[in-house]
Amino acid sequence: MPDYVLGEMFSGPGGIARGAEMANVQASKDGRASRTTHGWAVEYHPDTAQTYKDNIRGASDSSVFTADVRSFDLRSVPEFNAFAFGFPCNDFSTVGEHRGLDGEYGPLYMYGVHALALHRPDWFIAENVSGLSRANGGAAFGKILSALRRPTRAARQDPYFEDFYSDELGGLDLDLEYDLTANLYRFEEYGLPQKRHRILIVGIRRDVAEKLERDFRVPARTARNPRAQKSARVAIEVPPIPAGAPNHQRIKHSDAVVERLKAIAPGKNAFNTEFEDERLKLNVKGATLSNIYRRLDPDKPSYTVTGSGGGGTHMYHWDEPRALTSRERARLQTFDDSFVFHGSHPSVRRQIGMAVPPEGAELVIDAVLKTLDAVDYASEPPNLDTYALIQRYEDLDAEAEADPQLSIEEPAPDPLDDPVRRFDIIAGTGAPIDRSETIETELRTGTS
Repeated sequence: MPDYVLGEMFSGPGGIARGAEMANVQASKDGRASRTTHGWAVEYHPDTAQTYKDNIRGASDSSVFTADVRSFDLRSVPEFNAFAFGFPCNDFSTVGEHRGLDGEYGPLYMYGVHALALHRPDWFIAENVSGLSRANGGAAFGKILSALRRPTRAARQDPYFEDFYSDELGGLDLDLEYDLTANLYRFEEYGLPQKRHRILIVGIRRDVAEKLERDFRVPARTARNPRAQKSARVAIEVPPIPAGAPNHQRIKHSDAVVERLKAIAPGKNAFNTEFEDERLKLNVKGATLSNIYRRLDPDKPSYTVTGSGGGGTHMYHWDEPRALTSRERARLQTFDDSFVFHGSHPSVRRQIGMAVPPEGAELVIDAVLKTLDAVDYASEPPNLDTYALIQRYEDLDAEAEADPQLSIEEPAPDPLDDPVRRFDIIAGTGAPIDRSETIETELRTGTS
């Protein structure tokens, strides 16, 4: 099997790339053939791009592009046969306006579709928040899956693509198709020290998949029992963070914040705490999200690390009355201590919170490489019915085309009434999704 050259779009600081490096180490230990190597990456934020370049093996100024994908020419990248993109999640978040495909960031997934149509990589991984499944009443997810399944056909429906890549249209493969597997991964159930729930979509090009001994399968969960899950305390304290470690500076809090934190028990927040001193209460109406001044429970995985920090959303230590340092947050995200983040404290906080956890990327990439190498591994059925979602969207699309007054993007009255969308609430396990698990926007509710 060949080495797979990995191209990345919306790369972030390098969570997926670091996970790929970790999967390579495991492949070497197992004596397996397939590996991934860095090919290129596109990232919009300069600090984040610099972090990627300084931490990912083989990355350089010539292979990491600091650019907006909306004007980036995909003909300028080196050849690649594997692809990853964590397209922006702002409009699919469980918190906020839920604008989905109608938002500023919702349509950006199409630039990943463009990359697939132009370059036909053997396989790809796409990542987004669990809220993707609810956007536009559930229609957005089916639309995205449909485009990823047949990317050239989807790209040819995009006027921007037709204009920007007009010289390439004659050489495109209109029959290009990928076999897809989508799954909602609860990373704490895989041994990561964080309740981070993300949808990952794996696509293997149909002609490649037809030659494999078995299809890609979802890796089996290794820590389904809460008692087997890695705690925040173990992640942060074992081994201790070395003195002078990078990105380990503490934030200075006001006296009022210190006193408020002292009054909040581990695992509790500013809204489920009975303050004896009335001055420590937050004067907030309507915004009572559980992550505001929420202290970690040391004996459980942490709640979701986000890019937020204002208004009491820094994440707070269970014992000491303070916010976590960036290094501690990075450990919860499974970045090793040698991974140095560049930029101001808010920039670093954002990079860490928006990244894909390397250990989460590793487990999926490792499963892809094993599939390509015909190596068996423990697996379980996906908790999302990919092709039912595609069929549901395509049926709605056909109805909308027949009757222009219909809109495929109108939300359903109740997603539980639709068995295809029911996974959104149940996700195949009977366990409800905690809609307060993520905060993608800063809440200005107090002094941090």
